[in-house]
Amino acid sequence: MSLRDDSKKIIESAINAALPNTAVKKALQDEDFSGGKLILVAIGKAAWSMAHAACEFLGNRINEGIVITKYDHSKGELKNVRIMEAGHPIPDANSFSATEVAINMVSGLSAEDKVLFLISGGGSALFEKPLISEKELESLTKKLLASGADIVEINTIRKRLSAVKGGKFAKLCEPAQVISVVLSDIIGDPLDMIASGPAYPDSSTSQQAIDIIRKYGIEVSEEIMELLRMDPPSQLSNVRTKITGSVTQLCSAAERTCRDLGYEPTILTASLVCQAREAGSFLASIAQYYSSSQKSLAFIAGGETVVQLKGKGKGGRNQEIVLSAADGISVLENVAVFSIGSDGTDGPTDAAGGYADTDTKKLLAGKGINIFETLENNDAYHALQASDGLIITGPTGTNVNDISVLLIKR
Repeated sequence: MSLRDDSKKIIESAINAALPNTAVKKALQDEDFSGGKLILVAIGKAAWSMAHAACEFLGNRINEGIVITKYDHSKGELKNVRIMEAGHPIPDANSFSATEVAINMVSGLSAEDKVLFLISGGGSALFEKPLISEKELESLTKKLLASGADIVEINTIRKRLSAVKGGKFAKLCEPAQVISVVLSDIIGDPLDMIASGPAYPDSSTSQQAIDIIRKYGIEVSEEIMELLRMDPPSQLSNVRTKITGSVTQLCSAAERTCRDLGYEPTILTASLVCQAREAGSFLASIAQYYSSSQKSLAFIAGGETVVQLKGKGKGGRNQEIVLSAADGISVLENVAVFSIGSDGTDGPTDAAGGYADTDTKKLLAGKGINIFETLENNDAYHALQASDGLIITGPTGTNVNDISVLLIKR
């Protein structure tokens, strides 16, 4: 098979291993759902898949529920559960209205009632009741996303400007018990940062929030500064939390499939955090070092890189990884790099990520496309589109970080 065929098989196996269906049901097995009402609230890009698994497991036990997910991520109706789609990565009017519906569902519950809260990545934008104006929130979110700040830094800010983040949604559910099941999309599984921790005590400080704003030179109003000086709840007494999946699953599944395809695999890390272009250059340098290998090799890296927006092009962090690697592997033979977001989206594009091999740079040059200039303009999408290097999966139903793979085939 070709390198491209191998890539497709590795991607398919990795995503299938990270689907939440079995993991959610396992997380619910030991829970007691008898007694009063049971309200289901699912948020994030994997919200529908997680809610679907819960509905299959609990059947008619769910009295009422809501799924709040990204546009085009719903896969159909669920019994007794309202489906609402909203904006990501920028919250929109539907984010706010859907969140109000969820708040109304959990208002006035008793101590005998329970809230099953299913959380996945993307929840920070999708689940929101802002304490500032919509215009201010949109502007600040865009600035944070463009600054190169990582997801923990961004969510440290977000939770202080919200009425539901940083443990505040769990407070709204009191005195009902909250059973929180989390599909982790952040390295190290920091529960107070995944979806900005709507049902988990905050571990960050107001000083850290202010330092982040200063670090990236972001100008904010005095109203926002006042909110940043306030800390969310540091203790919650009505929540039990379980983690159902993480990027480690993604890497392990890719490792198994690489081995089945005849590669000798190495997991470099499951906590890759750096500029996307640097990650691509690093993978290319590994390819150059092992270019004389007599056996097929695979190098796997999971995590979440960042992109500092300087240009006006279109793309995402995984596409930048691949395009950056394309330059360094162009002098080699039978080498490919691919990188995807496990949720099926990469930045504000319809692609999950991208693929490049040793012919990509030459192909682009033939079309007058310079890799360095393209990266400077943050326009990886159109370059990979021109080289047939876009990977488009559609919404996958999961969200556990990104995975990048270097293949050397012999």
